[in-house]
Amino acid sequence: MTLFCFCNCSPSSLHPQMRDIVAKMTFLDRILFHIMHSADKKRLWPKLPVFLGLAYLAIRRHLHQRYNLLNVGDIKGQTYDTSKFSYRTADGRYNDPADDIVGSSETFFGRNMPQSTSNYALLDPHPTLVAGKLLTRTTFKDYGKQFNMIASTWIQFMIHDWIDHMEDTQQVEIEVSDEETATGCPWNKSFKFYRTKEISTGSYPIETGTLNTRTAWWDGSTIYGNNEHGLRRVRTCRDGKLKISGNGLLEHDEHWIPVAGDVKNSWAGLTLLQSLFVQEHNAVCDMLKENYPDFDDEKLYRHARLVTSAVMAKIHTIDWTVELLKTNTLLAGMRANWYGLLGKKFKDLFGHIGGSTLSGFVGNKQPENHGVPYSLTEEFVSVYRMHSLLPETLILRDIESATNTEYQTPPILEEVPMPEMIGKQGQRRLIKIGKEQMMVSLGHQACGALTLWNYPSWMRNLVPQDTNGEDRPDPVDLAALEIYRDRERGVPRYNEFRRSMLMIPINKWEDLTDDEEAIEALGKVYGLDVEKLDLLVGLHAEKKIEGFAISETAFFIFLIMASRRLEADRFFTTNFNNETYTKKGLEWVNKTESLKEVINRHFPGMAKKWMRSSSAFSVWDSEPTPGSCIPLYLRPGDE
Repeated sequence: MTLFCFCNCSPSSLHPQMRDIVAKMTFLDRILFHIMHSADKKRLWPKLPVFLGLAYLAIRRHLHQRYNLLNVGDIKGQTYDTSKFSYRTADGRYNDPADDIVGSSETFFGRNMPQSTSNYALLDPHPTLVAGKLLTRTTFKDYGKQFNMIASTWIQFMIHDWIDHMEDTQQVEIEVSDEETATGCPWNKSFKFYRTKEISTGSYPIETGTLNTRTAWWDGSTIYGNNEHGLRRVRTCRDGKLKISGNGLLEHDEHWIPVAGDVKNSWAGLTLLQSLFVQEHNAVCDMLKENYPDFDDEKLYRHARLVTSAVMAKIHTIDWTVELLKTNTLLAGMRANWYGLLGKKFKDLFGHIGGSTLSGFVGNKQPENHGVPYSLTEEFVSVYRMHSLLPETLILRDIESATNTEYQTPPILEEVPMPEMIGKQGQRRLIKIGKEQMMVSLGHQACGALTLWNYPSWMRNLVPQDTNGEDRPDPVDLAALEIYRDRERGVPRYNEFRRSMLMIPINKWEDLTDDEEAIEALGKVYGLDVEKLDLLVGLHAEKKIEGFAISETAFFIFLIMASRRLEADRFFTTNFNNETYTKKGLEWVNKTESLKEVINRHFPGMAKKWMRSSSAFSVWDSEPTPGSCIPLYLRPGDE
């Protein structure tokens, strides 16, 4: 059985709303689209054997690379001698070999699709109504043992590495909808926030865009900062190291702001992971100094940053994402992104041969941007809206009463309301708790599910922090604000988004979900107009593939952007070598396979005593992932 068995290339086999899109494709791409579309109509690809599932995903990724990468803004940088910049710069410049500013801070977000063409008003339906009727948590729903609070914190850790929109100086005030007020909405009657700053691109057809204040590269800017000022703040200027306190947590300034690369909208969990990877950076510095005693402070720092950033990218690729999308097909696919279809053992023995398909994107001879300068995209930002992962309370565990050295489940000590773990109050609480108790507690707590009626209620009256880590004067309704942001930035609503991503749109609410309560609620907010459905609501309402913590629609953005973050980066391709990383530095990256290993490095004995699970991102008292005697590529995809 092959994918071609399901292909019917006649025009009548196409979904009517897809015909105009397919008509613009090349002949070969039309054939590939029909293969993919036939599988989509039967909802088949997750059930295919792994090798066929990978073939489907390869076809889909190819089509997205051809039709879902849109440049925003003119290229205004210059070429340069890459040999003079064999390190990651503070602001992300000098990575793309053809243009020095590509991917650097304060460059345009790209797009995966044209801006929305719908005529719906910015407040139609009202964002607070959508938040109140469809998003706000009624009872906490979790993912069971699949995903824990370290996993939910990890994605914020990554977001602080990748994306943040530049804001305007003008504030907007949104009043709560009349219907929300009538039903006794417990939050403020209005909330203020800053607009996203809109900038002329000087080009056509996308005439305006928004700027990313963070570096778009996978460069660890969450701990190193996004510019020279941020970098100077965290460096000790001795032996290449970063600042860390004696208790293994971040230092704080006189205002109780953590000394970290990025401190906007921080909380204790994020600080914990930042501290862990500052320790990782410093451990790499120690290793490099021992092996290369002639290295000065600057060389030690530069090489350690390359190594630490690569470790973070690798963990996200073959550990975190594998737990997020827990199927055999994605296990194989994510490992193929890093190692290729031939696998780690082959690559370790023979090196990178046969291109990215056989040996992975990491180590390619040249970076690949598919004809579109690298950036992260507006749509990428939208599908990473995952605040429903957060609970109402943090469950602290008692690790002092344990006497055994082998695994045991620590008893619950206390439940702390999440608002007490945010900002300066959260920093003080973290120091009192300590890094070990905090890590064990996060590891044993399941995170929330990305589904309707599970958005944290405390986030609807949240005091945000600015780029300096200081509280802003006005609390916001974050659930409503996220609805507003997608509309404000021209991100298509759910159905238009799916068409643009070559997916079959919905015609009625029953196409989206079989949950009768959800169908009724969607009808009350949006009527019968499925085109009006907001993207965030659709992603949360969509019936999930078994094993997926996110929707299929969100996943297809991941599919294109996860590989793009690796293959477009010079330091994961051309310069992923002994000369750039040092031999010992590259060994460090190649030998590190998981967050569990990093935790073991800096918390000796923690995994043995407190972690039964195979991954640090699963709930720690869950059973290890069972082995299989069936070769991975021959297993069922959704086993």
